[in-house]
Amino acid sequence: MRLLILAVGRARNSPEDAIAQTYLERCRALGPTLGFARTELVVIETGRAATAVARMADEAKRLAQRIPKGAFAIALDEAGRGATSAKFAALLGAQRDAGAKDCVFLIGGPDGLLEDLRRKAQERLAFGAQTWPHMLVRTMLAEQIFRAFAILAGHPYHRGKQR
Repeated sequence: MRLLILAVGRARNSPEDAIAQTYLERCRALGPTLGFARTELVVIETGRAATAVARMADEAKRLAQRIPKGAFAIALDEAGRGATSAKFAALLGAQRDAGAKDCVFLIGGPDGLLEDLRRKAQERLAFGAQTWPHMLVRTMLAEQIFRAFAILAGHPYHRGKQR
């Protein structure tokens, strides 16, 4: 299964991006041994329309164009479901085992994700009720994907309670 993080924002050299890239490199090293062929991050530039609704619509259109046909989509959304790292790992493992070819994570821009795009996602995932800077969300997601791989591999990186 291929994992694709589609994030609205700016691609830039920042400390957060460096950390995200470190975790993505770890994912690329461990993932193929677990049936996760590729893990990548694609950044879609923030819309430039005058209103938030128009920006979100433009961003949603460009995000949707990058979603592979038939992909299992997970929208990062503060109103989504929270999940332990073990449950997140189980979700990825279940999608892989069910034969999903692609799993896509959607991270909206400063105005968020268009509601239509959130509704089309099969899952809505929250990293808590707080609003997080988008660069940190990318980093936290990359780390959680690596942690999920470590859990699925029985690797000692994850030392949290197994439930």
